[in-house]
Amino acid sequence: MTEPLSVLIVEDDPHVLMGCQQALALEDIPSIGVGSAEEALAQVGEHFAGIVISDIRLPGMDGLTLLERLKARDRSLPVVLITGHGDISMAVQAMRDGAYDFMEKPFSPERLVDVARRALETRALAREVSQLRRQLAGRQSLEQRIIGRSPAIQALRELIANVADTSANVLIEGETGTGKELVARCLHDYSRRQPRQFVALNCGGLPENLFDSEIFGHEAHAFTGAGKRRIGKIEHAHQGTLFLDEIESMPLNLQIKFLRVLQEQTLERLGSNQPIPVDCRVVAATKFDLDEEGRAGRFRSDLYYRLNVVTLELPPLRDRREDILLLFEHFLQLSSLRFDRPAPELDNATLSALMAHDWPGNVRELRNVAERFALGLPVFKKSGQTPDGNEPRFAEAVEAFEKNLLGAALERHGGNLSQACIALGMAKTTLFDKVKKYGL
Repeated sequence: MTEPLSVLIVEDDPHVLMGCQQALALEDIPSIGVGSAEEALAQVGEHFAGIVISDIRLPGMDGLTLLERLKARDRSLPVVLITGHGDISMAVQAMRDGAYDFMEKPFSPERLVDVARRALETRALAREVSQLRRQLAGRQSLEQRIIGRSPAIQALRELIANVADTSANVLIEGETGTGKELVARCLHDYSRRQPRQFVALNCGGLPENLFDSEIFGHEAHAFTGAGKRRIGKIEHAHQGTLFLDEIESMPLNLQIKFLRVLQEQTLERLGSNQPIPVDCRVVAATKFDLDEEGRAGRFRSDLYYRLNVVTLELPPLRDRREDILLLFEHFLQLSSLRFDRPAPELDNATLSALMAHDWPGNVRELRNVAERFALGLPVFKKSGQTPDGNEPRFAEAVEAFEKNLLGAALERHGGNLSQACIALGMAKTTLFDKVKKYGL
């Protein structure tokens, strides 16, 4: 259901504020009134549905600074400025800086309603277009970016589509090479944070003595060698997405500091006591069970619970063998384009080796094998997989694939043969024979 649009009026004169709200109420236009720019900023959150009408001259932060702050948060937000008699040139400059319109005091109720209606229509149209673009991008691209027909991958794509455009933190669990960063990028790209930064940091690749500075930033001369201020990864990801791979490698003392940032949505650079507001969505990834790591004292349980709002589990490639050939063909085409040579035909020996392999390196290993095949090299370097007469037989590989596929279908349907054969598009007698053959 679409959230109703409203008008946020920022005016420190209570009589003018009341008059504006009454004029809008008579036309059934909902409004909220505040007396300062600071109160307005507190009202305009990530998903603010409406427009802002603000006086230029306000106590504390003025209307022009408010315009700048609001536009930094949401470039499509219409902001109308109320000007005094001597502020026309200031208002014209504000229009160049992104203000939607301005009204000179004193203005009639009719003028207020007309400007508000036009701005609300613009806002409604922009939000509708943005939503349609996100939906279209999701429909067109998720299947192209997260490739596979297996039930596990289909369920993963559905979950990404459902949670991408929320502010919920996400924990991605999966073995090395299963595509955790790809999933994190999809979560960012199909959200309204997409125009902002996607900032990735591998926690396992940082020495502990550099971690604090890298993630939280530092002031000039905060420590020996810190010649100038550094903006940390969290601050750099403001209004965007922060992806922390191998989160289990974050030192325990910095886990406490990071948890505080998540709770308070502010950070302090190393060497500073000045809190800086930050708004970033955190997507963390791990190949470990963080709940178990927490019980063992190697990871803070309170941080785990803060990160674990939504969990996405990426299946290893050996558990979705029906996707192997589809992925291999995809990577083979990409590799052939990159190497500027025709894609070689997939022969039976290679097909057999691909289907029989256990894929400890998962999709990353498969991509590497596809690149080798595109270059005309043996797909596997180790003996038993190279063309020396030790390849697994084609029939054996196909049987291994079939057994895995049928077993997974039966497991999903609780051993119900009727449901499994419908899902597989297979005659019940054929399925029954194969269940007996493979001892399922």
